[in-house]
Amino acid sequence: MRARLSIDPAHQSAVPASDADATAHETAAETAARLLGALREQSPLTHCITNSVVTNVTANVLLAIGAAPAMVDLTGEAGAFARVAGGLLVNLGTPQPEQRDAAREAVAAAAEAGTPWVLDPVAVGALPVRTALARELLAARPTAIRGNASEILALAGAGAGGRGVDAADGTDAAAGAAAELAATHGSVVAVSGSVDLITDGVRTARIANGDALLTRITGGGCALGAVTAAFLATARTTGDDAFDATVAATAVYTVAAELASGRADDHAPLGPGTFGVRFLDALAAVDAADLRARAHLTVTRAAAHADAAHAVAAVAAGARA
Repeated sequence: MRARLSIDPAHQSAVPASDADATAHETAAETAARLLGALREQSPLTHCITNSVVTNVTANVLLAIGAAPAMVDLTGEAGAFARVAGGLLVNLGTPQPEQRDAAREAVAAAAEAGTPWVLDPVAVGALPVRTALARELLAARPTAIRGNASEILALAGAGAGGRGVDAADGTDAAAGAAAELAATHGSVVAVSGSVDLITDGVRTARIANGDALLTRITGGGCALGAVTAAFLATARTTGDDAFDATVAATAVYTVAAELASGRADDHAPLGPGTFGVRFLDALAAVDAADLRARAHLTVTRAAAHADAAHAVAAVAAGARA
């Protein structure tokens, strides 16, 4: 069940009403803003092995946000490129035979070179070829995994997948599977939905931004995997970890979507065609002030719940004594 949300008017952040340990929106937003600034300064080379439906959209999204895209998906080249790239995306949307081999080659090279990489298990579950490949690549311990709730459940062996690329499950339904994948494979897991959920097995972020029009344009989800790879590349140089980078990528992306839709300014929503163009403009324009003002996010720590329980027990024991 989704946590009950209340709005903190001081920060305009969504705060779970029952979680006293929900951490500072301001800190997370500032981290996202700092990483966005560093990304634009560095323009990280972002290697994308992605599906044929979204290649152009993904490249344009990376260019708009300030990264340098490279769509290298040939065997004999993918491994060499993964060694020199800042970050790698492996998206399984249209896994043709050569692209499958290129993904294996790139992932092996990324592991050798220490290149952070993102696995996007598009439509896994009911489709056998991509499901087998996703589980094979999962064993190589991706830095981050990004998918919708049904894809994450299927990847964890806890569901049968969605309706093609569309989720049949809510984000919170995949929270347990996401935490298990994170703990088992040492990955950060990002679950896309009306409220995005990101976890490394200990920390969990929820981001209540975005716009439904992202689901009505080609590549609205897939391109986020590439943006995540670009932020992971940036984090290698700033000392931030993969969790912070993944949260930052999702926050920047979803705040930009709100800016593009006009909802953030109480304007009437646009159609998907106009939104697609405005989304690229918003990715290029979104800045630290937008993140501070508009990012609705919280971060909780699993350990904090245990610490709080121990503290309550200690107080109770003292009172009894």
